[in-house]
Amino acid sequence: MSARALSRHVAALRLYAHSQSRVVYKAQHLCSRLENGEQEKEEETDTVQQPPKAAVSRRYTLAYNPSAYYQKGIQHSANLGGSEMEEEASQPVLNAAFRQQSNPYTVSSSRHLSSAKNALLSLAFSRERASKGGKSAHPKGTQADVKGDPRAFHRCRPEYLSMAHDISQRPPAIHFKEASLLLHKVTLMKGNMEPSDIAHFLCELGHLAPEQTRVVRGDTRFYMLLRYSVESLQNFTNQQLLEVLRAFVRLGLSHSHSILGLYETEFGRRASKMDLHQLLLVADLWRCLGCSVPHYLERLCDCISQHFSQMGPPELVQFLYILGEGRRCPAHLVQPLEGILMRHLDKLKAEEVGAVCLGLFKSQSSLSEEAARRVVDRACSLLEQMSDFGMVNVLKVMRFSHLDHLPWLEALGSEVPRRAPQMGVQGLMHVALACSALHYRDDRILLAVAEHLPPVASHCRSKDAAKLLWAFGTLGILPNQCPNLYPCLTEILREREAEFQRYPEHLLTALLGLAFAGQFPTDLLRVALSPEFVSGASWSQELELKKDLFTLDGTVGMELPGWTGPRLSLAVREEVTKQLWEFAQSDVCQKLEVVEAEAVLQELLGGHAFVRKRMILPHMRSIDLEVHLDPKEQPLPLTSEHRVYNRPAPDEESTPTGWERHAGVTLTDDLLAQLTSAKNIPAQPSPKPFQQPALRPVEPQAEREGILSVGVDLTDGLLHALTKPGSRSPSPSQAASKPSVVRLAVQVTNRNHYCYRTQQLLGLHAMKRRQLALAGFRVVELPHWEWFPLLRRSRAEKLAYLHCKIFSS
Repeated sequence: MSARALSRHVAALRLYAHSQSRVVYKAQHLCSRLENGEQEKEEETDTVQQPPKAAVSRRYTLAYNPSAYYQKGIQHSANLGGSEMEEEASQPVLNAAFRQQSNPYTVSSSRHLSSAKNALLSLAFSRERASKGGKSAHPKGTQADVKGDPRAFHRCRPEYLSMAHDISQRPPAIHFKEASLLLHKVTLMKGNMEPSDIAHFLCELGHLAPEQTRVVRGDTRFYMLLRYSVESLQNFTNQQLLEVLRAFVRLGLSHSHSILGLYETEFGRRASKMDLHQLLLVADLWRCLGCSVPHYLERLCDCISQHFSQMGPPELVQFLYILGEGRRCPAHLVQPLEGILMRHLDKLKAEEVGAVCLGLFKSQSSLSEEAARRVVDRACSLLEQMSDFGMVNVLKVMRFSHLDHLPWLEALGSEVPRRAPQMGVQGLMHVALACSALHYRDDRILLAVAEHLPPVASHCRSKDAAKLLWAFGTLGILPNQCPNLYPCLTEILREREAEFQRYPEHLLTALLGLAFAGQFPTDLLRVALSPEFVSGASWSQELELKKDLFTLDGTVGMELPGWTGPRLSLAVREEVTKQLWEFAQSDVCQKLEVVEAEAVLQELLGGHAFVRKRMILPHMRSIDLEVHLDPKEQPLPLTSEHRVYNRPAPDEESTPTGWERHAGVTLTDDLLAQLTSAKNIPAQPSPKPFQQPALRPVEPQAEREGILSVGVDLTDGLLHALTKPGSRSPSPSQAASKPSVVRLAVQVTNRNHYCYRTQQLLGLHAMKRRQLALAGFRVVELPHWEWFPLLRRSRAEKLAYLHCKIFSS
């Protein structure tokens, strides 16, 4: 055996050893919704090729993610092959509980080559068959009509041709006979092929028509050519190596093919010697192959800083696109990229702005608020030229940044109704989801989505239906406003019931959204609360679905008094209640506005015994300040019993013997001086009869400024009412209609409880008010636009404000 042949034999053995370490994983991405509803659940399934174990700790995910934004008949450019739906979230969760390794591939060969060659060819061929023979991850009937084109921005400038692969353009096709002659030459030349010959043969085979490439990929001579390419890997020039990788794209080589790992290693080794356009082109070719190449992307991010001075608009957009598809942006790159983006922002075209937004969103890169606003400013000026796909990408980055950009949102009020008839399911879903995440209710937008969704609802995944129901329920769009929407989406849930075993969060998200709107489909509730579903969903630490199950179970207990179906066990309810209360004690209970409200109430009512801070409805995940009054509106002390209300309790008896009634706040001369802004309080010769207190008219100086934040004039009658509440006796008719004990739930709200710039409660908080009423409580709201300004005012003004709130009829 010659030295050259021996060298090739060793290389083949190394290749075989390396190929066995590459395993195909299926990673499930899960993005949990925040408890306050600001961010909705998102979960995706990516099938990607994972790196060897040495690189597992720093993964990039590079998978193809088109989506449905247009219906049939809308012109669009050619897309990458594959059936994957759009994935829109951050780095995948690769916990061992969610990994599914493929079965080991069997090794067989009909050719009598060396053992290493046999193993290489059979392994690659079996993986090719496995890749082509795999079942689609999406249920039948849920594939969208037409996919949007996430690479449409490449048509904006000719400069992209040098840094990105144009999948819509193929070279002139060669006849299959020519391909067969090329493969025959491979067998004739055997080990005498030079790197230039190998690159030439592969490039020529890449000229085959797409429908004929599968035959070539299954030919053993093709695998021999691939083996020769690996043996000559280090001898290729940079340009030859690029053309070989481009040929793999045109030939449709499987992303799980064993040789691609060696090519990734070689490209990573050469990254520092390639120019900017070559670096971006290589990353784009890997993208087109659908491969996860963490090693190369890491090297790209290490080298890119050397080329910042060469970055124009197209280079910047292409790099952000690559980072987005890799689902990660190193922290040290965010600030310099923001600076380059601000420098070139005014030169970006409509689809480029959309691509930038999608890249920022997918890579979870947070721009400064000023920079983010400038990006949306630019998008707003180009909105009429922007595709639906680009418009939705802008909404995604706003959702991620929690950015309220009123000009953009107001423009959507006219733009969405115009576009909605041509938009597909996922486009409509993302519009509604963004409005929900931003707490922005515009009926022009939401009713346009509701009107045009039912005709295309058959293309909904369970994920889409769940997000839509959550969005509409959160924003308080009721069934009578869109009669066809809720029944249509509920029926989709029934049709997709099989998906809930794999994605239980979809069902819970949908049912909570329905509950916000007062809809309770009993058949789906039975599924969600069944022991089988609960045991499969509630104990997953990664999904944290127990809280959702707890909220749903408590809601069923409150709002469906005749319910005979399954419920959560007492042990689960107690466990989740304990977890929620521990969190509340360390978070909400420590907030200044809550602490101050509790302290002032205690001072007003007579001490700690008259105010209890607790979760009246634990399944609603929030606290209240509980106060009890007797029929004469005298405060009653609360026992230490921690009671959970599921239905209205029977009327309690009047004040037990031994309980002392509190006569009100004791006012000193100093306190009276603060209340009346007077230096001296003259003594009254005789008490005057009680008069209705008169308030001087005042006008708030700013939007939502409460009257008490401006000031009140206290008359003798009001002072008398403050100091002697016992003198206020209800009429006999009022006493007969009032229960013996009045239970108050004092709520300190914040702006996240309401729709944006309105006083309309969001779905979860509106449902809590509804259930508190069912439990026999009267809600006393301390709205943030009134209470927060008072935090900076005197204690006397806070006492007067809370007195009016608590003792108002």
